[in-house]
Amino acid sequence: MTNQMSSFWKVCLLLIAACALGCGPASAEKRVALVIGNGAYVHKPRLANPPHDAEDVAAALRRSNFEVIFGTDLGQAEMQDATIRFSRASRSADVALFYYSGHAMQFNGVNYLMPIDATLDDEADLKRFVRVDDIMNDLQQAKNLRILVLDSCRDNPFAENLKRSLGSARSVSVRQGLSKMDAPLGTIVSFSTQAGQTADDGNGRNSPYTAAFLRRIEEPKEIGDVFRDISTDVYETSGKSQLPELSLSIVGQFYLNGPVSINVTPPAQGAPLDACSAAEAHWKAADVVGTVTAYEDHIAKFPTCAFVNLAKSRLEQLKQKTALAPPGGAAQGPVGRTRKFDGTWNVTVSCAKEGAALGYVRSMTATVTDGTFHAEDTKPLLTIDGEIGADGKATLFAKGFTGGPAYTLGHEKEGTPYGYTVDAQFDGTRGTGKRNEARPCTLVFAKR
Repeated sequence: MTNQMSSFWKVCLLLIAACALGCGPASAEKRVALVIGNGAYVHKPRLANPPHDAEDVAAALRRSNFEVIFGTDLGQAEMQDATIRFSRASRSADVALFYYSGHAMQFNGVNYLMPIDATLDDEADLKRFVRVDDIMNDLQQAKNLRILVLDSCRDNPFAENLKRSLGSARSVSVRQGLSKMDAPLGTIVSFSTQAGQTADDGNGRNSPYTAAFLRRIEEPKEIGDVFRDISTDVYETSGKSQLPELSLSIVGQFYLNGPVSINVTPPAQGAPLDACSAAEAHWKAADVVGTVTAYEDHIAKFPTCAFVNLAKSRLEQLKQKTALAPPGGAAQGPVGRTRKFDGTWNVTVSCAKEGAALGYVRSMTATVTDGTFHAEDTKPLLTIDGEIGADGKATLFAKGFTGGPAYTLGHEKEGTPYGYTVDAQFDGTRGTGKRNEARPCTLVFAKR
């Protein structure tokens, strides 16, 4: 017992030390960004916000170690030059980000960005614009993370010209707002409002979307959480009239500015203590150790806190596994299971928007041992467990606690427990799954 407890606290100290050492951004990482703000349109009314938006975004990105290619009020030739420079820079980048504020439009499902000297008398003039698909292709050259941000879904002043030139039969090809873009693997796509909708310019120095972007982008949080918070801020500050379009397809976690470091300084004498304040950190350490003693220690120290039921469940599973283990240990996996899926897996959970509840994407890491699948994330808590058969079929059981109210279905509150099952199919190094209850969710599995 004494040796097990000693090992437990050694792991705790190692976890704290590892977090402290890993809190800052990687210094050798190359980050590049192209930031454009177009407002001084020659043939249409000017936009006040975009140059200010671009200036402030460029400054924030430089503080986050980005090499920024920057331009405001760019004509056709200048936009071409900027995008060419960005394409070349992205080839050797680990992270690439494109930000645009100004007029944009969609035609036949393709999104276009407007230089300030743009004219649009007919369909041929679209060749003077910048295709967002071309920007997306440039972003895909970056090794690790690609981010596309378009604060550009304002009323389109050129749409009526194009509709008239096309005639009534083809004018349906010109639609309001921007066309939806799904994020390729390793990419985040964020529009200031939903596809097919228009956004508010706002009354201040920055648009509502960019104001939220500036407020959040330098926070030491995981990048997916940063963009979800941006969407939530815009939705709330607009009186729930403007909801940014967000598509994430990222595996693992990425921090532009590193997570907040752990403060291990004891509280001042006499300060009131929260009995559960250390429960999460202790639970993480206990689950890493994964022994009967570790789980029993957590239950004893935090009997009324959030993770106690999970600790009891783990403890019971561990005791049952120990009782069923063959004498002397066995080299083969448990009867009826397979080891061909064993290893570490990346898990991406994507839940669609439903009613007032926002959609979201979260990434997790899973381990498969003797066909037993286990994944866990703690902010907010979500665990996924189950058994994978020899044919790759699995029924997985997910349990967790809801996060912010913007992501619930309306009758839950933050911290409400929930659970659902997932029908999954694994095939070699890939797998997919679908949630069976409540809001539609899909799971994608990729073996490392």
